[in-house]
Amino acid sequence: MITVVLATGNPGKVRELSRLLSGLDVELVGVKDVLGQALEVPELGDSFESNAVEKARRVCAATGLVSVADDSGLEVLALGGRPGVRSARFAHERATDAENNAALLAALEEEVDRRARFVCVLALATPWAEQVVTVRGVCDGKIARGVSGSGGFGYDPLFVVERADGKTMAELSAEEKDALSHRGLAVRALAAELERLLARQRHEAENIAFLR
Repeated sequence: MITVVLATGNPGKVRELSRLLSGLDVELVGVKDVLGQALEVPELGDSFESNAVEKARRVCAATGLVSVADDSGLEVLALGGRPGVRSARFAHERATDAENNAALLAALEEEVDRRARFVCVLALATPWAEQVVTVRGVCDGKIARGVSGSGGFGYDPLFVVERADGKTMAELSAEEKDALSHRGLAVRALAAELERLLARQRHEAENIAFLR
């Protein structure tokens, strides 16, 4: 078993990542569990990949443990891909989910083409390798004209999932969301990377045991 630090302070993301990775032989912990305090990493990159990689590297360096960082958001076609990397700050720097949802509805008030997609990038950093592995998941859909559903977080109540019979992300069960969401797709790709990491560690442990 290896310890993996989830490099996010978003409780919704922590819950989803923990649930999605629960089948692996890993111990999942938060940054505060290791350091006793949050580690703020400004999201200054212009892509989900660059932000996720920076967070994973910083948390890995601070904790000395394998780290998984997430950067995700909503891209709306009619808005030229916005809010994108500024999804959590679309209304303003300290916006709530409700404020961001209201700002998005206002921006699309006269818009007929409401196609959008959720994007999630996960970055995996380890203390013994300079390279950071990234995986990506994408979920296509469109923006509704009003919120619907009480599950999820962020823009979930506004995002009608393409393959969910008209349901918003916030109306899906946990099982449905895991199967269809951008984060679910990215985590399944990440799980394969973690399995390879676990297999390599088991092999090294067997070699050490043999040499003894």
